[in-house]
Amino acid sequence: MARRPTPRPAAAPPRSPRELLFGTWFGRLFIVAVALKFLFAIWRLAGELPAAARVVSGAATLALAVAVAVFAWRLFVQIKRRLLWRVRRKLILSYIFIGVIPSLLIVVFFLFAGSLVFMNVSAYLFKDGYDAIVENARLSAQAAATEIARNPAAAVETIERVHRIRVSTYPSISVAYLAPDGTRQTAGPWLRLPAPDRIPAWLREDVFTGSLGVPLKDGNGEEDLVVRAVVKVGAAGGGGAVIVDVPLDEQVMHRLHENTGVRLENVYDGRVSGNATPVNRRPGEGGGAVLFERSLAQLDIRDWDSPTGTIRRDTAVLTYRLRELYNHLSSAQSLRVSGDMRLSDALLLVLLLIGVMFLIIEAVALVMGLALARSITSSVHELFMGTERVRQGDFTHRINIDSRDQLGELAVSFNQMTGSIENLLQTAAEKKRLEEELRIARQIQMSLLPRGPLDVPGLTVTALCVPAREVGGDYYDFFSVGERRLGVLIADVSGKGTSAALYMAELKGLMLSLSQIYHSPRELLIEVNRIISENLDTRSFITMTYAVIDLDAGVMTFARAGHTPLMYMPAGSGDEAAQVLTPNGLVVGLRIPGAHEKFVALLEEDRIELHKGDVLVFYTDGITEAMNQDSDLFGDARLRALLTEHGHLDAADLRERILREIEAFVGVADQHDDMTMVLIKIEDAFAAAERLAV
Repeated sequence: MARRPTPRPAAAPPRSPRELLFGTWFGRLFIVAVALKFLFAIWRLAGELPAAARVVSGAATLALAVAVAVFAWRLFVQIKRRLLWRVRRKLILSYIFIGVIPSLLIVVFFLFAGSLVFMNVSAYLFKDGYDAIVENARLSAQAAATEIARNPAAAVETIERVHRIRVSTYPSISVAYLAPDGTRQTAGPWLRLPAPDRIPAWLREDVFTGSLGVPLKDGNGEEDLVVRAVVKVGAAGGGGAVIVDVPLDEQVMHRLHENTGVRLENVYDGRVSGNATPVNRRPGEGGGAVLFERSLAQLDIRDWDSPTGTIRRDTAVLTYRLRELYNHLSSAQSLRVSGDMRLSDALLLVLLLIGVMFLIIEAVALVMGLALARSITSSVHELFMGTERVRQGDFTHRINIDSRDQLGELAVSFNQMTGSIENLLQTAAEKKRLEEELRIARQIQMSLLPRGPLDVPGLTVTALCVPAREVGGDYYDFFSVGERRLGVLIADVSGKGTSAALYMAELKGLMLSLSQIYHSPRELLIEVNRIISENLDTRSFITMTYAVIDLDAGVMTFARAGHTPLMYMPAGSGDEAAQVLTPNGLVVGLRIPGAHEKFVALLEEDRIELHKGDVLVFYTDGITEAMNQDSDLFGDARLRALLTEHGHLDAADLRERILREIEAFVGVADQHDDMTMVLIKIEDAFAAAERLAV
């Protein structure tokens, strides 16, 4: 049961955008949805839409989105198909996706990774420098508080001295002393915030350091920073408190920039919503983010005047220059490799050289890839044009490819193929003629087999014959040999093909004539062997089983000439298995000395009584020797088991059951031999003894 591969359907031609719009379901859905949205837009201008109209409008919007998505996808597929039809474009795009894009992604990855590192480093350096300012403010307040605790009468001189010492570092520093009696002594300009006249109730610690925010007048959320340190004098602040304010003015931020390499640009109040994204905007500018120039830091800002001293998180916008920041970081590296070149500078130079080499290699690879793609696709184009010429019938065309590579060898093979293609066409025409003759021979052979259902009162007869090739050597037939007497023949000619079919035709002619003369199966087979052995070649023979069913007598007489066994399933046998009938006999047609005498001596004739419901199965070895992919045989045992289990079915159903079991067993394996089977079920025939008993 060979399976032929199903031919692939031809690819449908690509549709135009107009056909996609008007000839597809999503195109029509798009048109309907646009029309509905247009109508609802006009309706909305006249007044409010009712609830049902709003539901329909929402459904139209969803349908429009679906149609646009499907239409865009189909259009993209068609454009991609047309764009990538040429091999050159495919190779170039493949190189771009394999070589160029990963390289760009690597560059982008390292750029963003470096940006992230420098952003974090700049934020860390700023916080470190800012914490140094906070610590200096605390130390100044601590020194003044310690001195005042020893000599309260010299409080004014103390805060002035502290101010005088720190003013060179922080020109806008301010110092105040709040005495226990409520009086206040100050030193410094107190530019950003007024000098406090009391310690807030929430400040219970003896030492406080933190940052205060001073909103700018434009009200866009920007603030100025003031570092404040408070140190209480004496135990539990019984001697008052010293307050030191250090505003972050231009001079302080300039010093901070010199120490850290990072400049503070702006501070944004975290409580104000709707601020411009700090990292994307300079004061007075609308420009976008600049890689390796900006960073952010979070600062804790204390609300001095609130009852609880609320802390909020403000965002500080930082700017830096990559070279300055790198110099600041590498300044700690004092190891020098030669002269004035530090180790860090040497490593940076090596890194730059590697980057330049990487760019050069990528550029050279791109040029070489394009040149290689051109050389390959030029050869492919020549091959394509050659196949087009051959497809049009020009078998004299030759391909000129001078390259000494696989494509050049392919061109040579193509030229050799076109040189012999006419012979191939002649061979194909001859093969087609032979196939046509074999088809006619198959039709003739199948016409030799019985046609249509066999109408024999008292019997149900069904048969099948499946040749392994166009023509085969299996043969079965039925002969009327008297009133209510039927002759049944099944035979298998050795080999396959035309010779086997011719011997089968000769056998049919002999059986038609001799079955009317010889009523004994044994005598008929002896005469057939005598006649046909004179005509068969020495390499051929025939196996056959011939039986005569007498419905009046209720018996079947049969003889077997080297054929496969005959299976008999008696009715009402219960759990008993089907019987395998194997009378002795030699094959028909052997052309060797003494073969006919041996044939006569070995051939046996047997008979069985028939009853209503009995089943008889005649078959060839193609049934039991059907093989699966593991070369396992279906076997007589499986057939016998099927007959035993399903013998109660009618003849047609039993035949289909057996055929399905064979197909399931064989699977995808090819059929290697002809399969023929004749199945007979006794419907109302009785033995003579039974009729006499009635």
